[in-house]
Amino acid sequence: MLDFLKKGLAKTLEAINQVKPKNEKISKDLLEEMLVNADITYEIVEEILYYLPPKDIVQRADLERVMSSYFMYENPNSNSNDKPFVELILGVNGVGKTTTIGKLSNFYKNQGKKVLLGACDTFRAGAIMQLELWASKNNCDIVSTKQGHDPSAVAFDTITKALSKGYDNVIIDTAGRLENKKNLANELEKIIRISSRAYENAPHRKILVLDATQGNSGINQAKVFNDLVKLDGVIITKLDGTSKGGSLFAIARELELPILYFGYGEGANDIAPFKANEYLKVLLDGIFNNG
Repeated sequence: MLDFLKKGLAKTLEAINQVKPKNEKISKDLLEEMLVNADITYEIVEEILYYLPPKDIVQRADLERVMSSYFMYENPNSNSNDKPFVELILGVNGVGKTTTIGKLSNFYKNQGKKVLLGACDTFRAGAIMQLELWASKNNCDIVSTKQGHDPSAVAFDTITKALSKGYDNVIIDTAGRLENKKNLANELEKIIRISSRAYENAPHRKILVLDATQGNSGINQAKVFNDLVKLDGVIITKLDGTSKGGSLFAIARELELPILYFGYGEGANDIAPFKANEYLKVLLDGIFNNG
């Protein structure tokens, strides 16, 4: 897992070390510059510096203690016994939402789970086709229909099939037309309501996919989705394509949500559970030149 994070954060670590001679002691001024280079917002950088001990030279243990406070949010339903476990995946077009669903379905299948996909982004024919390709690639079953069909009906049929056929996990795709917020809000509300009618308490997790290359600007998207649908967690994509890995601090702080998984690369296996302690270890190794 640490190797995956090192790959994903390689550009962020490079940005951090652009401003630091090797083996130099870390002053607060130098730390400030490194954190800003990693796309940690200046407000959060100021907070981190404020809560460090009043010494100019920064100690690793002190920095780790302060940084870890930003990742205190619990993973909801992580130990749920619901079968099937239904997840609703949200995100604007272009963030890698459908690819993430493909990776997540493969991740569950590798754990021996029986997985069913629901193609509820019926606004775009391309989204349905892309999800069908991932289902074929991962040897997963899928419930899909033609473009323009009622997405809540697809969600109902998906969950009903999962209940009758003994599936472990259901992953439901959704449209990402954030530019038409009112229609999207109505559509998502209906999907959630109909899902709950098909299976009480479904969906069990509502997860937003965020593109790491957008850095802190993606937080504004996340806030809109959180207002539309109370989110349960976040998946970060394209972590390997950016030097903005520090934006995860602002995502966790502003949304008060756990980061559940992170994605990197294009392969079906290029997704992993996010563990804050490992993320911080990689960042701190970079800052203190122990990586």
